[in-house]
Amino acid sequence: MLSLAPEKVVIVGNLSDDPFAIDVGHQFGQASDLSDTIALSTYANSEFCPRFISDEADFSLIGRRLEGLTVVIVSTSSERHTRQSLAMRNLILARTAKDNGAARVVLLEPDLFYSAQDRGPRPEHVRPARERAAEDRKKFDGQAFSSLLYAELLKTAGVDGVVTVHNHSHSVQEVFSQIFGGAFYNLMPAELYADYLLRSNMVDSGEGGQNLVICAPDKGAVEFTEIMRAELALPKMGVCLMSKQRAGERQVSIQVDPASPVPLAGLEGKDVVVFDDMVRTGSTIVKCCEILRAAHPRRVIFAVTHFYASNEGRENMATEVIDEILTSNTLPTILNRDSQGRLRKKMVVLKIERWIARFLLAGAESKSDGKGKGPARLADGEAYSVDISSKNPRWRTPLR
Repeated sequence: MLSLAPEKVVIVGNLSDDPFAIDVGHQFGQASDLSDTIALSTYANSEFCPRFISDEADFSLIGRRLEGLTVVIVSTSSERHTRQSLAMRNLILARTAKDNGAARVVLLEPDLFYSAQDRGPRPEHVRPARERAAEDRKKFDGQAFSSLLYAELLKTAGVDGVVTVHNHSHSVQEVFSQIFGGAFYNLMPAELYADYLLRSNMVDSGEGGQNLVICAPDKGAVEFTEIMRAELALPKMGVCLMSKQRAGERQVSIQVDPASPVPLAGLEGKDVVVFDDMVRTGSTIVKCCEILRAAHPRRVIFAVTHFYASNEGRENMATEVIDEILTSNTLPTILNRDSQGRLRKKMVVLKIERWIARFLLAGAESKSDGKGKGPARLADGEAYSVDISSKNPRWRTPLR
């Protein structure tokens, strides 16, 4: 389990100006700036060569400066570097730490790279092992089982544990748990969303949640929706389940699942919050919200952990069928007003660096089953901060 003492931890980023890494270091209490801790140099031939900074006149700890310390590598997406480049930087950073005596290396990657490539073409290329139809394997014909490769490379480079946020793939969770011996922590931000929804006026839940319905847009989101139901703890709150069938890359049919506890007609006048782990183009979630809007709810909120601010996504989700978007900063570019585009008028971002730092400090039991939470409850104090554009009317509306 993780339980890191601040004086025994060195936090670095794979980019010197990564705002997420800088803020985690600050929340953790690290006194020195990231750029004063490690030099992320690149040779003239473009090869990456990081170096932990030391006193040039001190010859006493050559290759042993990090003995007894845990190095936490904070890795997020970047507009300037591809994920392939960042992944390679992670590997070299991990090896650099171990080659200089680090006792332990932890990768903190809120949006775990290669998680979408969680299967391969062969029958055994899925975790946990199960029978796979030829149609499923054909989707991956000619590809690699990239998430497995990434986990193996991280381990080989010297990474001892991995911390991520709201990973959607049980196969990826199983792979990383096996390779890292249980030192894989998949933190679920349910308590953060629940706290904001209950304390702000984003929704009007009514007595016991009678005016609130939470919605899973597909089967993959049902598990997190159930976690949210338990976290919100509103006995009269409803749950709506959608089902999705994909006929092609851009062809999706969506409907309310016949087994949904709340049918479409039961949404009239209610506040509906749709929960999902990630969004790229937004086309599927917009179709889902169009169906929900046809039932005349009072409001439709989309809550998503990983928000890829693509041009197509910004355009699609500017639609009036979505009243507001609640997300996190696992992809830090979402804090950029240019990246938000017109969505800044209805976007609320929860900054989770303090929540992450609390996890690293307090530790937790293994969260490799994908149902874990951060160890520090919100009753201990604010675990997140809120970023809202001044274009959003909520900007001047305080929490209740």
